[in-house]
Amino acid sequence: VQLQASGGGLVQAGGSLRLSCAASARLYSSYLVAWFRQVPGKEREFVASARWSDSRTYYADSVKGRFTISKDKAENTVYLQMNSLKPEDTAVYYCGVMFAYDTDYRAVKYWGQGTQVTVSS
Repeated sequence: VQLQASGGGLVQAGGSLRLSCAASARLYSSYLVAWFRQVPGKEREFVASARWSDSRTYYADSVKGRFTISKDKAENTVYLQMNSLKPEDTAVYYCGVMFAYDTDYRAVKYWGQGTQVTVSS
């Protein structure tokens, strides 16, 4: 599975961005699609994930209530709507596919390339 992430950019604090992650192949119902983020010198951090088969979603506490993960199964695409952005949300955001729910980046089996999100204060 190849993943193509897009949608990053520069935004002021309080603003919004929507990231997209398009999969090149059909995703099996048991998969989860997740977003992680990484800043230099730190490990990749879980942001949100969604089960491909149903409506269950999971969020890191730091983004709960501000970010929303959604999917378009017809387009094989997952989105991350990011609202009320804060400077501490600045990071490279990566999408990935996991076979089971986990918040550890080492559980991700397929990665997309990163997309930079910069939030200015």
